[in-house]
Order: sequence, then C-alpha cells, then structure tokens
Amino acid sequence: MNTPPRSPIRAVVWDMGGVILRTMDWGLRSQWEDRLGLPRMQLTRLVFESDASRRATLGQATDDDVWQSVADALKLDPHTRDQLRRDYFARDQIDSTLMEFIRGLRSRVKVGMITNAWLDIRRYLENEFKIADAFDPLIVSAEVGIAKPDPRIYQLALERLGVQPAEAVFVDDFEDNVAGARWVRMQAVHFTSTPQATAALRTLLRESEG
Repeated sequence: MNTPPRSPIRAVVWDMGGVILRTMDWGLRSQWEDRLGLPRMQLTRLVFESDASRRATLGQATDDDVWQSVADALKLDPHTRDQLRRDYFARDQIDSTLMEFIRGLRSRVKVGMITNAWLDIRRYLENEFKIADAFDPLIVSAEVGIAKPDPRIYQLALERLGVQPAEAVFVDDFEDNVAGARWVRMQAVHFTSTPQATAALRTLLRESEG
C-alpha cells in the first residue's frame, strides 16, 4: 500500500518562553532564593504556579496582581517586591541564533506565535526585544482568554494563518503543549535545544517539499 503524500508545510508556529526567550543565567534568581531562605526553584513556582499567575495567563489578573501575590506569600515590603520584580527577568534573553532562523523561514512559510503569557508581554516583544514583527499572528493567552494546551488556542492560530492543521508545525518546550497541538492534528516539535529544533524543522520542511 502506498503511503499518502505528506501535506506541504505552510506555517510554523512558535512558543516564546523557554524557546525563543530563555533564562540564560539563573544566578540572580538563586541569590534571591538564598536571601529569602527558599529552596531552589521555589521562587519560580511562586511566580508562575500561583492562582494569580494562572488568572493573569487568562487575562483575568494583571502583572501587578501576580507580583503582589508573591509579595504576600513572602511577606515582602513594596520596595523589596519591586526590586525582586526587576531582578527576576533581568537575565532573560532572546536567542538571537534562533531568531535569525525564524526570520529566515518567512520567505518559505507563514510564521506565528502562541504564548501563554501575561498582558504586558506584547509591549516587551514590540519595544524591548523587538521581535514581534516576525510573527503574524502573535497570539497571547492573556489577550484571548485561552491558554495552551486548550485546543481552541491552536485552532485560533490555524484560523488566523489560513492553513489546515497538517500544514502547520508547532514548536514548544512543554510536552503537554506539544501534545495539545498534535491533538488538533498539527505537526509538532518538542524543543530541547536550538540545534535540535532547527534540525527537526529543516527535516520536516525538506520532506514536505519532496
């Protein structure tokens, strides 16, 4: 029996945090954990796994609400809270090698982003990191009230891209989010490193063009 031809890839959709934007140096966060008497990674859990953070990811709370919840949990005064807030993301950087690859894709396929993020992220992507222009659509969970791995957020991206699920590849560092994309019949790459992900995408694109 002949294998049916693979659908041509017409779009690649990217996650942001942990893929394009990554914490390159955890030292500053570790210093804060030592200062606050917290075990390793507890600060990250307080920031991203709190009820306020989950609500902010769906647009039901603000960035200020999240940081106030962290301050309340740790009994921080406003000055210390604001200092922690500034320091927490200070070592996050855009992977310039990956962004060069992504911008290069735009001559071959449509390029989008789906990010589970709070409301302020679009401003950072536009004004500080200056990468928002590389993604159309740029779907922020807090703006649409849906977060990965809810199938609706992938379907929204597909609608805005104007492609069928099999014609799109989604790249994310969380296996649950990759599984969500595959559930709606998108192709997907589980990101573990820039060389691994770019090699996987080159293979998929080559096979779809063959």
